[in-house]
Amino acid sequence: MKCFALLHHPKIPQSKLLADEIAEWLRERERMVWLGSALDEQAIAERVTDFDLVVPMGGDGTTLRTARMTAQHGVPILGINLGRLGFLAELTPANWREKFPSLLAGQYWIEERMMLHAEFWRDGELQQSFEALNDVVISRGELARIVRLPTYIDGGYLTTYVADGLIVATATGSTAYALAVGGPILPPELKNILLVPIAPHLSLDRAIVLSQGVKVEVEVSTGHRAILTVDGQFHVELQNGDRVLVQASQYVSRFVRFQERMYLYQTLMERLTRHDRGV
Repeated sequence: MKCFALLHHPKIPQSKLLADEIAEWLRERERMVWLGSALDEQAIAERVTDFDLVVPMGGDGTTLRTARMTAQHGVPILGINLGRLGFLAELTPANWREKFPSLLAGQYWIEERMMLHAEFWRDGELQQSFEALNDVVISRGELARIVRLPTYIDGGYLTTYVADGLIVATATGSTAYALAVGGPILPPELKNILLVPIAPHLSLDRAIVLSQGVKVEVEVSTGHRAILTVDGQFHVELQNGDRVLVQASQYVSRFVRFQERMYLYQTLMERLTRHDRGV
């Protein structure tokens, strides 16, 4: 690897200091470095094809944003955790110096994770489309009223969720919002789609793991507004009759890993135990 993008989070002062420190280390070893804000998507998009690796420094939200920007170009990510949980990050500020020599020597493996492609339709016309690494969520708005969500799999009717909402997640997203509402934990290499209702009322209350390659269609039936969120970062208001289509994306996110291939379970236990202690 010769060209690196180091993305700091402008709201985390430590992030910029760390980026400068890593940049100096890489330049001493004759590597090209570009420093930028993880929130400056336009600047990153203009340069992303020049990078051999993108290093986001922040929490999981920073990594999710980076994944969406890099996936369609096949550029790998090496996350450094400066957030609370850091399920997606591989390194910490304390161990990057230990691992970067292995990175430059090519002693790592690439983990590919499935993404979702979501489309928002109104009156038969496509309004917006999104790529997601974690999840697509259709939920009630600010009013504490349930929404009805008739749901179809490959065109066939599944059920109508009567709930606060419905999470459509990847295996990566199974450790995010889906986990918080009681969904199962899926190995990250799986290409299945997970459906998890949020606070269902007298309707299907179990999570469903769907086969890879399926198309999920959710219709919004509500007397008030509902909300579509993508990776917890896009917010779209939905109306009665709107439809959301979700399927596997043609892109995958690529992560640099140094840990053993079964690292997820140890990482999960460490993060959850730390969170229970309030750390």
